[in-house]
Amino acid sequence: MSRELTPQEIAERSLIKKYRKELWNPFIAAVKRYELVKPGDRIAVCVSGGKDSMVLAKLMQELQRHTEHPFSLEFLAMDPGYAPANRRRLEDNAARLGVPLTVFESNIFDVTVQVEKNPCYLCARMRRGFLYSKAQELGCNKIALGHHLSDVIETTLLGLFYGAQLQSMPPKLRSRNFPGMELIRPLYCVHEDAILAWKNYNGLQFLQCACRFTEARDASGDGIGESKRQEMKMLVRELRKTNPNIEKSMFRAIHGVQLDTFPGFKFRGRAFSFEEAYDLPGFPQAGEREQES
Repeated sequence: MSRELTPQEIAERSLIKKYRKELWNPFIAAVKRYELVKPGDRIAVCVSGGKDSMVLAKLMQELQRHTEHPFSLEFLAMDPGYAPANRRRLEDNAARLGVPLTVFESNIFDVTVQVEKNPCYLCARMRRGFLYSKAQELGCNKIALGHHLSDVIETTLLGLFYGAQLQSMPPKLRSRNFPGMELIRPLYCVHEDAILAWKNYNGLQFLQCACRFTEARDASGDGIGESKRQEMKMLVRELRKTNPNIEKSMFRAIHGVQLDTFPGFKFRGRAFSFEEAYDLPGFPQAGEREQES
């Protein structure tokens, strides 16, 4: 008689079997395509308590088990001021899934609750600074965040509609303030729907954000509230009804930006005008790639 699997074993098996096509394969594709993990890396996987960071933690564990190029992992969880029940849920989920957390505390919620303008932006910046610092203290050279393909699409739309810029979210970044540290996003090719499916299949309940700024969103019937990111999520959902490949098309688009068709662009902080680019040798001429209607 076969032994009954534990919740941890069921969750791990579902990553590489039931959801192999939706989770494991695109995760591996991102790791390879963007060269996110290298031999000898010591990576701090940042676990917020939400579904995205937890599935990232499990995928990184699986990668570590199966890779031919050894690297090491730390699992960092920052408590920015959670209520006791939320702290417990974070720790209980990690224990259930076999993720050995290093939990440390900060006062981020106390600071951001006093800010009226862009509190979520400030919270994200402060979180990242604390995580870089703790990861560096533990001897890590990289931090891994749980941003996924849907985040990439939504960020691109947010920049276009509300930031007056064509800007996306890169798969990895070198830190300016923490020399030698790098940020990686191994879920870059993973769709949020796949993460939700894995969560529901395993009967897991994760933290949403656990701060007061998401109360209106969570209480609203449409899941939007006053969040512009949720607005973008709903917009994409509507567009998908008439074009099921809309996200795939946008994702490909940010990998093939045609700078010579734009009237201006920035590179490494320097602004370039169309006139500057127009006079450069090799700039396309009429007939080479016609843009006129």
